[in-house]
Amino acid sequence: MFTRSTLSLVAAFFLAAAPASAQQNTLGPKTASVRIQQVQVAFIGSGQLGGGTLNFRGRSYGITAGGLGVGGIGASRLTATGSVYGLTRREDFAGAYVQLREGWALGDQGKGRLWLRNSNGVTMRLDTRRQGLQLSLGADGVLIGFK
Repeated sequence: MFTRSTLSLVAAFFLAAAPASAQQNTLGPKTASVRIQQVQVAFIGSGQLGGGTLNFRGRSYGITAGGLGVGGIGASRLTATGSVYGLTRREDFAGAYVQLREGWALGDQGKGRLWLRNSNGVTMRLDTRRQGLQLSLGADGVLIGFK
């Protein structure tokens, strides 16, 4: 039998594989925006620690973000910005997210994309900029909270 987290990971994979226009139609309208800054380290396993800002209904909220996962090698500093979908209450933003990631970094040049989804139905589509030396491809669990 599949666990809830396994099903979330599979759903996130198919969400990430769909064309951007189809994803946005499925997700509905953008409900918030987010900016996250993290330090990521990977050698088969990976870890990240950081924080950022959630902009929701005209207010800004400080957030923390950290997690563990599998896939990748190297170290980088990541800045991710993007859209939040399915957020109706601020409280629904905090919690555990399944993350699918792809990207690369070489010096101060690097790009990627992150898709995160939690059990409250909140989804984030983030474009990333990386600095460092890292090849990143895998899945992570990310815990997001409020400062």
